[in-house]
Amino acid sequence: MDRKQFVFRMSGKCRLVRNEYGFSQEEMSKVLGISKKSLVESEKGRRLLSWTECVTLATVFSQSRILQDEFGGELSDMIKAIAFENSDVDYPKTMGGKVWWKLVEEHDGYRIQQNILSLHYRLLDPHDGRMISSFSLDEIHAFLNQIL
Repeated sequence: MDRKQFVFRMSGKCRLVRNEYGFSQEEMSKVLGISKKSLVESEKGRRLLSWTECVTLATVFSQSRILQDEFGGELSDMIKAIAFENSDVDYPKTMGGKVWWKLVEEHDGYRIQQNILSLHYRLLDPHDGRMISSFSLDEIHAFLNQIL
């Protein structure tokens, strides 16, 4: 998934999330920091949300069942994979991927996992520390090969 696909999918879920939380368009526009007109245009499919509006939506409504079911759990990891594409990042520890992750490979305690809904990958060190996230398995393998 790239930014464009993420923005498209998030834009299509905005109205559902607003309804899930029982917000009026006026309330939702204030929460997202956009005009009511922009929100209405987005909900009618005449305008896509911007990248930053989508990140705000995902962050503020991180507990939304609509968004979790669409993207496979909490979205911050996927957002980071998109935002940090082609960047070198020192990720903090994870909980090891108990729900939304399937094990792809394991080498010397390092685990490659894939999110079952968004399909992005991550590499965890032997202590569940996230080392890299990407939609490219080849990128994950290249990173792991440098370590091993």
